[in-house]
Amino acid sequence: MADEGTCVVYAAVDDWLPPDLDSPGLVDDLGPDHLRLARMPASRNRDRFVASRLLLKSAASAVLGALPRELELAYKPGGRPYLRGIDQLDVGLSHTEGLLVVGLTRFGRIGVDTEPADRRMLELGTELKACTPYELEELQRVPEERRNRELVRLWTLKEAYSKAIGQGLRFRFTEFGFGTRDAGVRMLRPDGTPGTGEEWSFRSWLVDDAYTVSAAVYDPGFGDRQETGPVLPLLPVLSDPRSSAS
Repeated sequence: MADEGTCVVYAAVDDWLPPDLDSPGLVDDLGPDHLRLARMPASRNRDRFVASRLLLKSAASAVLGALPRELELAYKPGGRPYLRGIDQLDVGLSHTEGLLVVGLTRFGRIGVDTEPADRRMLELGTELKACTPYELEELQRVPEERRNRELVRLWTLKEAYSKAIGQGLRFRFTEFGFGTRDAGVRMLRPDGTPGTGEEWSFRSWLVDDAYTVSAAVYDPGFGDRQETGPVLPLLPVLSDPRSSAS
């Protein structure tokens, strides 16, 4: 991770959920986010909130050589997370059902998103609100049995890009799109012409045949690395290493 400078990690929610959410130690582990936790009712969403923050801080600490508790997670307008006082590492965060996803890059900006791979989107009107004319045409060329999963992949790519630029859902998804997997993952204008250059990299993965994960990375090209663009490995994180790092 430190050698390449950019990566995406994932883990199961239950592997990162503390056994006791009322533990005094969780105050230090979460920092200011513990105030948000205190206002949340018991729910699976609260579990994902806690587990995702612990995973993000632990992953960032491995890159920065700091203790997770020494890192403070803050949020920009719109909810984009960042590490307060640390400019050399950009972070992204997403979770759904039982999966957590964290993106890290030392070279620019990153956005990540995940959805259940079989989340029903097709024929519910989602494609009309989320796809460009070019994407709608491309979807019709995808075999019917794979079409819904392809729409989910396009959705996560759009979410990841929007998060990377700090817009979230405020940026209309019909204003930009992506090509099919065979054509390579790149951002396109509504008519299918290229919309970004080599400074942007996009990637999607299928995790356990159950979740679609996508990442968008902006790399302005600064630094002394040899590669022309960021490498995007997907790395599983199976358990919480905080006990050995604290």
